[in-house]
Amino acid sequence: MDLQQFYRTDLLVENEEMVRHQTEKEKKILDETSGVEIEEKREGQIIITDITIDEEAEQRIGKKAGHYITLSAPTLAPYEEELFANLIQQCMQQVQKLAEKHVPLKDGKILIIGLGNREVTPDAVGPLLMDELKKEIPTYYSEEQSELIVYAPGVTIQTGLETAEFVEAIVQKTNADLLIVVDALAARDANRLCRTIQLTDTGIHPGSGVGNHRKELSTETLGIPVLALGIPTVVDGPVFVADAIDTMFQYLASKIGETNNPSSLLSVTPWLRNEHKEVDLSVLKPIFGDWSTWPHDERIQLFEEALQHHNLKTFISPKEIDAWVMLYSQFLAEGFNELLSKVKNK
Repeated sequence: MDLQQFYRTDLLVENEEMVRHQTEKEKKILDETSGVEIEEKREGQIIITDITIDEEAEQRIGKKAGHYITLSAPTLAPYEEELFANLIQQCMQQVQKLAEKHVPLKDGKILIIGLGNREVTPDAVGPLLMDELKKEIPTYYSEEQSELIVYAPGVTIQTGLETAEFVEAIVQKTNADLLIVVDALAARDANRLCRTIQLTDTGIHPGSGVGNHRKELSTETLGIPVLALGIPTVVDGPVFVADAIDTMFQYLASKIGETNNPSSLLSVTPWLRNEHKEVDLSVLKPIFGDWSTWPHDERIQLFEEALQHHNLKTFISPKEIDAWVMLYSQFLAEGFNELLSKVKNK
């Protein structure tokens, strides 16, 4: 099968070049030879991946040269408020670190824009965050002008104007020193939904994850440093189906492989997928044929091709998306307030 990149993702760590270099040895090769620097560390249950791309790698990877920081909490659930708070705390540390490469937060005027459509829950994290941050404006207000400005411009279908035009006008009017854009993203891995935050200084194309490219918001288009903070809330339907098929095949192959293992007879717990354990999928060939051993991306393409003319192409979000979006808006508002209080009062 002639593989094409049908799926959509806004996350650099899910880019083809990154996916092909998952092992430590391959990461080192990528780091040393291709204009990509990768640093990964763990803070408790949070994995922080710091990637820098130069102009040499920009064309090959298809991502702008710049700095990308991804924070992942694979076990995060909406009810785990302590882990949620830790994730946001780590995120704010990275925001400060990345912002101060471009402008000192202590003296700068900060504009925070929440992109998205508040009427569509998976896309509402930006506008809802702005609602929370508006409560903090009096803290930063002065006779001259507030040191913190927040705004939710809506989406083009609501206003009739390009989002970028709204943002450009606000940047010019306020003379902001730094723009932070918050938006929902699309992922290619359902396990990352609402458990990952991506931060970059390369800007953002509103709506790009769902195939709705709008004008870019970046340093090049606006003339000031732009940080984009995004949370993946949707995954392509065919990707989700392919994930489910993969999990089912691994489950069946694992059970077949354990048939002669006496300890498996004592198991009373549900099967849990182990990403690091190799499962021999060839045992499924007599049942499902060759496609049971196809690579994941080839299954995605099969489903895309089969579904694209039948009105079945869709995006999927977690069933708890209401809770996820509400929690992110509240925790991020608290995080930004704590960060700005700390740097402004130094």
